[in-house]
Amino acid sequence: QVQLVESGGGTVQAGGSLRLSCAASGRTASSYNMGWFRQAPGKEGEFVAAISGGGYTAVADSCKGRFTISRDNAKNTVYLQMNSLKHEDTAVYYCIVKNGGWYGSKGYQDQGRYGMDYWGKGTLVTVSS
Repeated sequence: QVQLVESGGGTVQAGGSLRLSCAASGRTASSYNMGWFRQAPGKEGEFVAAISGGGYTAVADSCKGRFTISRDNAKNTVYLQMNSLKHEDTAVYYCIVKNGGWYGSKGYQDQGRYGMDYWGKGTLVTVSS
């Protein structure tokens, strides 16, 4: 089992920045793929970004150029730096772990959050316009 705890959510004005963190514990491994999904009220869940143990990254088109994913394997922690935030980025952000191969943006989106091996309880990001 892997436990994931997200932090860093909050309320920010449009154009602002936030940095989300996700600490993994339990049966963790630096080879695990980690990432983020989000779900806005009344909308389908959406893949945001993922990073492999070796540092490959995938970022959703809607977030490219604004969001950066990184990880610190020594701390079993993945980060999501979000810049130039927009109102439509408002959502609960969920940290995920997916073992196995690398899927890329479309692969992760097609599987959805419930296709991941583990996910956290989420952290709320609210962007005021």
